[in-house]
Amino acid sequence: MRTAAVLLAISAIGLAPGAATARRSPVVVELFTAQGCVSCNKANEVMARLGTRPDVITLTWPVDYWDYLGWKDTFAEPDFTDRQRSYEPPLGLRDVYTPQVIVAGEGQASGDDAAAVDDLVARARRGSEEPPDIVFQQRGERVAVGSGRRPRTPAEVWLIRYESSPPEVEVKAGDNRGARLTETDVVRQAVKLGRWKGRPEIYKVPAADQEGLREVILVQEPNGGRILAARKRPDRT
Repeated sequence: MRTAAVLLAISAIGLAPGAATARRSPVVVELFTAQGCVSCNKANEVMARLGTRPDVITLTWPVDYWDYLGWKDTFAEPDFTDRQRSYEPPLGLRDVYTPQVIVAGEGQASGDDAAAVDDLVARARRGSEEPPDIVFQQRGERVAVGSGRRPRTPAEVWLIRYESSPPEVEVKAGDNRGARLTETDVVRQAVKLGRWKGRPEIYKVPAADQEGLREVILVQEPNGGRILAARKRPDRT
């Protein structure tokens, strides 16, 4: 009965149950950075360029483990550092660093190495697996994830809220003292909505902590696994 109700509700918001999407999911490029990191400004430029591509979703996660060097990152959150650390075991890494870029949850490179990042994006674009479709309810109170290949372990559905063009930051202490940094698509809130097992599901979207943020939904294997699907909320008119 619950499955039938979910299918009916998904149909009502415009997602055909069981229908495979005709398009590939955008490639998610995540930058882990810090305002106190000397080499991170070039990585910010790489992200700004990639963010203009319609086939790429960029997310900047400011981390807090360099705060002790003299400048407390104005955007960093401990949870963002935890997300970066979750990628260590599956990627065979021994520690975290900045600027680090993770592409599609399955490849990593230094964020200031534009050629290496571009190569990872190109590899991810060649992936053949069709993702489940993602549909936002018009009022924004719910989001639906359609059917798709059943993951080996239930995937996680994440709501990411980010600021596309936050104010420029003037660093007043530490190794970057005097620098003015421009970051793009800076994450402000990350909420796990629930699990996805390959069948259509609907998830309630919590209220935003801050106005003016954009939203993206990620369907991702747990514990720093592959990103199976992603979609930005369309601009509201």
